[in-house]
Amino acid sequence: MSFKLGVMGIDHGHIFGMLANMQAQGCTCAQWWTSGPAVTEAKFVETFPDLEKVSDYRAILDDPDVKMVLISAIPVDRAALAIAAMEAGKDVMVDKPGCTTLEQLAAIREVQARTGRIWTVNFSERFEVPAVAVAERLVAEGAIGRVIQTVGLGPHKQNLKTRPEWFFETEKFGGILCDIGSHQIDQFLHFTGSTTATIAHALVENTTMPDRPGFQDFGEMVLRSAQGHGYVRVDWFTPNGLPTWGDGRLFLQGTEGFIELRKYTDIGQPHRTNNLYLVNGSENRHIDCTAEPLPYFPRLVADVENRTETAVGQAHTFTVMELAIAAQAKAMGAGA
Repeated sequence: MSFKLGVMGIDHGHIFGMLANMQAQGCTCAQWWTSGPAVTEAKFVETFPDLEKVSDYRAILDDPDVKMVLISAIPVDRAALAIAAMEAGKDVMVDKPGCTTLEQLAAIREVQARTGRIWTVNFSERFEVPAVAVAERLVAEGAIGRVIQTVGLGPHKQNLKTRPEWFFETEKFGGILCDIGSHQIDQFLHFTGSTTATIAHALVENTTMPDRPGFQDFGEMVLRSAQGHGYVRVDWFTPNGLPTWGDGRLFLQGTEGFIELRKYTDIGQPHRTNNLYLVNGSENRHIDCTAEPLPYFPRLVADVENRTETAVGQAHTFTVMELAIAAQAKAMGAGA
């Protein structure tokens, strides 16, 4: 099973993983569009040289062979583009955050319900990490019992020389909890089996760039549900000595053991990715997860063909973004 894709917006680098992983499933893509200069454009053209840049995204939406549109535009613009795509009969994969306000989310919900299209947000810290796929299997097998708490750490390098202006404007990127915090909310809900949660605490700060008052370099939140608890820390403090963009980690505390994922590196030794550490009643081991296949993308291809929800539930995706926006608002004083 495969189908034709279109790309609308390449402003964030996640578009590379989104498109490459779908192409690996046999999907094709002929055209892409962006609203203006994008810092990713030179690399995008080099990586995908056979794609045609179009001046009007309607060329993509009017193509009857395009079944799904990939969107990685400036975050504040993603909702309107996704709505236009769904209204045109296309399924949508959008980079996180899928939207930046509750008003945008309400509009997306209405159009998705009316059109029956798929609106999926690519939470890459789960969907593009083989170590998470192994953790999912171990948890399903009962390796650590029932997951009662998650701790998600999402540190990032600032890489200021490559950042566009919108990166520093809260209303455009959505705020640090809405943006990169949405990854962690997705994992909390997924691993604890929660369908909803409350934001018990949320905080954002700008501690390093007073000349950029719209920027946020630190955020934290505490999540609570009937199934478990979660703590999240996201930041832009990763030093240049780290051999990758951030030491992203996920801790899963179960009733009978725990798992730690060191997703992108393992500090203090030669650089290696996709590390899983498991401790339970009979095991204490490290698992190299680099060869584990990613289930999200083949399942999503099947969902487009079969109109199913095997990759990720639509309700789950809506809930993640609702909580991310609520946490951001609470941290900024709008929902405290």
